[in-house]
Amino acid sequence: MRVARFSLNGEPRFGIVDGPELVVLKGHPLVNGYDTTGERVPLKEVKLLAPTIPSKVVCVGKNFADHAGELGLEIHPEPTLFFKPSSSIVGPGDAIVLPAQSQRVELEVELTIVIGQLAKNVSVEEALTYVWGFTIANDVTARDLQFSDAQWARSKAFDTFCPLGPWIETEFVPDGQMLESRIDGEVKQQASIEKMLHNVPQIISYVSKNMTLLPGDVILTGTPSGIFPIKSGEIVECEIEGIGTLLNPVL
Repeated sequence: MRVARFSLNGEPRFGIVDGPELVVLKGHPLVNGYDTTGERVPLKEVKLLAPTIPSKVVCVGKNFADHAGELGLEIHPEPTLFFKPSSSIVGPGDAIVLPAQSQRVELEVELTIVIGQLAKNVSVEEALTYVWGFTIANDVTARDLQFSDAQWARSKAFDTFCPLGPWIETEFVPDGQMLESRIDGEVKQQASIEKMLHNVPQIISYVSKNMTLLPGDVILTGTPSGIFPIKSGEIVECEIEGIGTLLNPVL
């Protein structure tokens, strides 16, 4: 099931994607369940929003060996965690705005976990039961600042640096699906999820043992090699097999 967050008459709503239409829900699915209003609206007539506004955006760095290699970064036995602020989130079709502070901004396609219930000290075996679903993120990064600063915070945190969408796929099971990013239709990144050094249950368990995850929180699970600079006027697409495509223009 694909759950979308969208703007209807100027108000954010949730709906279930049913072909070319959205079945409108009465409220937030994590609070009110999947009761519908009886309304149906054409998908092409609404503005899709970021599918969740989390209390925190947790990210896993260096989770693909080839990506760590292309950056010359050392891989550690445990996941490398960092954060992006919720103010960096934008939705499908929203512009990625290049900041004046950086001369090299790059794209990073990432499978993104959306947490469905409070998770603390979760075991690997039970981890997937805490998942609401999965979506796509573009972990936009000011690469020059990532290496010039003492830590990664600024390079990852600019407004519009966390496109999310297009919806949450609740029936997605990570099992070797392909990730791909494109700039103006040209493929830049392409890899299987199975190449992640730490898999989804391991990531959820590890993060939950270091911080409490709240419903709606997201975890970005890392990007493969092929990162590439983006420029104003380009169209960036991030696609994950079984979820969909996240498209954003660059300004």
